Amino acid sequence: MADSESPPPRQHAFATTHWSVVVAAGDSTRGDGRAALEKLCQMYWYPLFVFVQRKGIRPDEAQDLTQAFFEDFLERNQVTRADRTRGRFRSFLVRSLENFLHNEWRHRTATKRGGGHHFISLDALQAETEVVHDTVATETPEEAYARQWGLTLLEQTQRALEAEWADAGRSELFRELMAHLWSDLASVPYPELSARFDLTPVNLRVTFHRFRQRYRELLREAVAATVAEPEEIDDELRFLMRSVGR
Repeated sequence: MADSESPPPRQHAFATTHWSVVVAAGDSTRGDGRAALEKLCQMYWYPLFVFVQRKGIRPDEAQDLTQAFFEDFLERNQVTRADRTRGRFRSFLVRSLENFLHNEWRHRTATKRGGGHHFISLDALQAETEVVHDTVATETPEEAYARQWGLTLLEQTQRALEAEWADAGRSELFRELMAHLWSDLASVPYPELSARFDLTPVNLRVTFHRFRQRYRELLREAVAATVAEPEEIDDELRFLMRSVGR
C-alpha cells in the first residue's frame, strides 16, 4: 500500500437500514430479525435514557424506565406497528417511548420489572429535576435526545473508520489524524507527523484528505441507515450537525 493510500473499506454492522431491521424483526419467518433488532436497540438505549432523564426523572428511575421500554418493545413485538413512511427512525422510537411513559403513568403500574419499586407521577418529578451531568442543563428532553443520538452516530462512524485503519496496521496514525478531524487544516503538525510516520508532507496531506473524506462517507452511510428515503439524508445530516453543535 502506498503511503498516501487509505485502508480499504470493510463491511459494517448495519449495511441495511434501521427500518429494514425493524421490518425483518416483525416477520415471524425471519430467524435473524430479533437479534438484529436487539443490537439496534442497544445503539439507541443511551439517547433515550438521556431523553427520559431530561424529563426530570432520577437517574435510577430513568434507567429502569428505559430498560422497561425496550423490554416491552421487544416482548410485545411493537415493531409490527412501525410505519416507515413517517421517515426518521429516531422520531419513531422517541414517539414510542413517549407513548410507553404515558401508559406507564396512566396505568399506575404498582411494581417495576424486577425492581420492586413504585413508579411516581412524571408530573411530580418535573419539580425535582436533577441535572443530567453530561448534557446541557437548558436542553429540552427532545434536544438532549437529538444531541445524544447525533453523538452516538459520530461515535459509530469513528469506530467503523478506526476498524478499517486497524485492519491496515495503522492504528497509531489513525489516532493522530482523528485528533485533528474537526480542526482547521493549518493546525495539523505536518512536519512532526511526517517524521514520525516516515511520510512526505505531500503524502501526509493526501492521506489526511482521504481520511476526512472517508469519515464523511461513513457518516453519510450511518445517517442513511436511519431514514426511510434517500432524499432525507442531507436534511438529517444537517439536523445531526446542528444537534451536536449546540
